[in-house]
Amino acid sequence: MTTDDTEIVSALQVALADRVGSKRYEMWFGTNARIALVDDCLTVSVPSQFYQDWLRNNFRRDIENSCQATLGRDVPVTFEIDERLATPAPKGPPPDSPSTPPQPTDAPSRMLQTPGARRRFSALETFVIGSGNRVAAASAADVVERFGRYSPLVLHGPTGVGKTHLLEGIWTAAKRRDPRVHAIYLSAEQFTTSYVDAVRASGLPNFRNKYRGVELLLIDDLQFFAGKKATLGELLHTVDTLQREGRQLVFASDRAPANLAGLSPELVTRLSAGLVCRVDPPDYDTRLGVARRHCTRLDLTLSEDVLAFVATSFRDNARELIGALNKLHAFARTLARPVTLALAHEALGEAACATWRAVKLADVQRAVCEVFGLDAASLRSNRRTSAIAHPRMLAMWLARKHTRAALTEIGEFFGKRSHTTVISADKQVNRWVSDTRTIALANQNLAIGEAIRRVEERLVAS
Repeated sequence: MTTDDTEIVSALQVALADRVGSKRYEMWFGTNARIALVDDCLTVSVPSQFYQDWLRNNFRRDIENSCQATLGRDVPVTFEIDERLATPAPKGPPPDSPSTPPQPTDAPSRMLQTPGARRRFSALETFVIGSGNRVAAASAADVVERFGRYSPLVLHGPTGVGKTHLLEGIWTAAKRRDPRVHAIYLSAEQFTTSYVDAVRASGLPNFRNKYRGVELLLIDDLQFFAGKKATLGELLHTVDTLQREGRQLVFASDRAPANLAGLSPELVTRLSAGLVCRVDPPDYDTRLGVARRHCTRLDLTLSEDVLAFVATSFRDNARELIGALNKLHAFARTLARPVTLALAHEALGEAACATWRAVKLADVQRAVCEVFGLDAASLRSNRRTSAIAHPRMLAMWLARKHTRAALTEIGEFFGKRSHTTVISADKQVNRWVSDTRTIALANQNLAIGEAIRRVEERLVAS
């Protein structure tokens, strides 16, 4: 592979790890698989037929989606066997057990070892705190200071908002505070597999000693336990034992315990009796902080207008935002071009639009009028002063970017103008973006990137 291909593969590996989770990535791709990009075809090399079938059946879609997110296009994915990669491979999962069968350990052995990926467990101090996660972050720090203060601590929220980061951060901080502390961090999937293996091998005493003898037990993806009656019974007894002895339990889930169908009422009661904290999707300032921190990891320097564009465009979760930065980084290195706002629009425009709800022309008009202090009649009038014409051109540009309206529809909506006027406005705003032009806003001049960000923030909120 060329240097550029290597950079792209590195970005792809990070995107794939974010998509499937660092623990599953390390289990299946960390040491026993090799990813290469050759002649615009992605090849995944594996050590055995079993491994090949397993990855193809369970991860092909994730690999293809990661390619699309990183490269902005579909890339053929092939699998091949390379026996030189052979090391002791994971055994196939038993029936009715989770799809990945790692055995949990007392140490974070599931760390990523790929270029550009995080090489250690996340730390609490690297968690970007905002209005939607402040209580959860403070509670995570509190439980490290004194085990049992809030036990169980349950963090819940949608994917990609930082729950796993907080769990890893608690583990890291506890070990840093006292390396001798007996702490275990694992997923619900791993706990279930470990329990199933213990039952089959008549090893329940060892299993119970392992998990009921800890001082700190952290379990991710609590929702995975739903409907697994035997495992839920074992987990309930584990929770009771640790609670009686004043130990610390921490769980993460996509929903609050009371909303998790398939958990036993007894377990829900015990979880709800601790501290349940919601982690909300990051607000703009939090997303901006996440973007800055990830740029530092990538050694990527972005101007404020580019950072604002990325933080505005990718709003749902931090993983989506990080994936966009990875793609931008790979795009810029591949083309050997500096990262400007124009390049960011070129690299991420389509992906950014895909995250937006359906936007109507009236939404664009309202947002532009709010930002520039205009009324709709002025925006659609024939007046050609810069205070009116510039916002009107920007509105047409945003309409092309965020709606599916035809050129004639856009022209008709903004004052019965022709489609050629819309094309001219689009080209003009693109020049402004390329030249980092300023635009008049009330009594001040504003960088075009900041003006776009303010309008798009209102589009999100409307």
